Amino acid sequence: MSPASAAAVLEKAEAVDLAAAREMDRYAIVKSALYTSGEIDHSQPQPRDDLKGKLRLMGHDPRLPKMPDKPTLIDFFRLRFGPCVHMMQSARLAQKNGCSEKLILACVLHDIGNNGFIRADHGYWAAQLVEPYVDEEVTFAVRYHQVLRFYADDKYGYEYPESYVRMFGKDFHPGAHMDRYHDYAKKHKYYEAARLLTVNDLYAFDPSVQVDLEEFTDIIGRHFRQPEEGLGFDNSPSAHMWRTINWPTRYL
Repeated sequence: MSPASAAAVLEKAEAVDLAAAREMDRYAIVKSALYTSGEIDHSQPQPRDDLKGKLRLMGHDPRLPKMPDKPTLIDFFRLRFGPCVHMMQSARLAQKNGCSEKLILACVLHDIGNNGFIRADHGYWAAQLVEPYVDEEVTFAVRYHQVLRFYADDKYGYEYPESYVRMFGKDFHPGAHMDRYHDYAKKHKYYEAARLLTVNDLYAFDPSVQVDLEEFTDIIGRHFRQPEEGLGFDNSPSAHMWRTINWPTRYL
């Protein structure tokens, strides 16, 4: 690239940044309590921000890439979920291990709660997001991988992760409610699907391996029921959650 061309590209990028900054000057970004809980004690009265003269943001946040009018699951992966290398590695490992396409899809989806929404109980959030669009076995596997990760199963060669000892301490216990959910899952007809997801989840962390979502677009097409109106606009029980991910700073 010539110096003149490079300068033109830089000038264009700076103009885009300036336009976005000016657009943001029009709006007051008011964060939901969940974004600041733990940093701010919301049981106490909060100081009022000076929002006079500014609009409340009720649509697209100019700081984010804009989603299509009828967003697909692929769009959410590309524009909201960010790098999902671990999930793609998990899906490729499941494919290599001869798992069903439904389980491979579950591997593709299992951490979208972490990557795009809420970390705590991420398996439950992810399952709720996808439940209207996938087979019930996929939903069960995604939901209960959240639980089963904390419980070893020799039959499937799954050991309690050493990384959890480092992150949570050697005496950590996930809670009595998780014990109950584990017992429930073990008796369920889809237990094996959820357990195989944990196996293909735990052993899919290799920073040197890059896997692209393109490897799984055919499986997504066959097993994810993309709504014609776009995710977030189809009046499903989880449509509001997709809209929140689309417009995370919308005021109301």
